[in-house]
Amino acid sequence: MNGFLSVYLREILIMKTRFIKMILSMLVAPVLYVIAFGYGIGKNIEINGYSYLQFLIPGLIAMNSMTQSYNIASEINISRFYWKIFDEYMASPISNFSYVLGEVFTGITRALLGAILIIIIGLIAGVKLNYSIYFWLAIILNAFVFSSIAVFAAMVVKSHADQAMLSNFIIFPMAFLGGTFFPVKNLPFWAQVIIKSLPITFATKAIRGSSLYHKVSITPYIALFITGVSFFIIALYAVNKAKD
Repeated sequence: MNGFLSVYLREILIMKTRFIKMILSMLVAPVLYVIAFGYGIGKNIEINGYSYLQFLIPGLIAMNSMTQSYNIASEINISRFYWKIFDEYMASPISNFSYVLGEVFTGITRALLGAILIIIIGLIAGVKLNYSIYFWLAIILNAFVFSSIAVFAAMVVKSHADQAMLSNFIIFPMAFLGGTFFPVKNLPFWAQVIIKSLPITFATKAIRGSSLYHKVSITPYIALFITGVSFFIIALYAVNKAKD
C-alpha cells in the first residue's frame, strides 16, 4: 500500500500546485451547458415531471465525473513520454498494481471534485437534489470505470496526439449520447440498444435516479462495478506490457 500512496500523493501534490487553474477549467463547460441548455433551450421544458434544469444537473454530474476521471490519461501520457516519470515508477519497488490503483484513485478524486462543482452550480441555479450514499457511490463507480479506461488508454497510445484522438472517439460521443441532455428513450430503437450498453448511461441513470428521489435500482451499480473491475484488470495488463 505504500507504493499506492506514493503514486496517489504525488498526483495530489501536482493537483495542489495548479488547483485554481484546474477548478476554472472544470467550470467552463458546465456553466456554458447550464446557460445554453438549462436556460436558453430548456427553460420551459419539463421531463417526467421535473424541470429541465433538474433533469440536466444530474446528467452534468455524470458527464463531468466521467471527463475529469478520464483526463488523467493526458497527465499519464505527458509524464510517460516527456517527463519519463513512468519509467521511474517502473524502476522503483512500486508494484504495477499499486501504480494503477494510485492513478485510479487520482481519477476518482478529480471526479468527486468535478461533481461537487456541478452541485454548487446547481444550487446557485436553484436545483436541490438528494445527495444520498447511492448518489456518491454512483459517482465513485463511474470514476472507477473511466479512470481505469484512462490508464489503459495512456498505456496503448504512441503519442500525445494519439491520446487526444482517442479521447475524441471515446469521451466526446458518450458525453452527449449517455442521457446527459435528453432521455435515451427519445432515440431510435437501434441507437437505444447501443447507448444503453455504455457505462456512462448506467452512471447517468444511477446518479439521476438517486438524486431525484427515485427508487434506486441496483442494476446500474452492478454493471458499473463489473465494468470498472474489468477495465482495471485490462489497465494492469497494459501497464505490464508497457513495462516490458
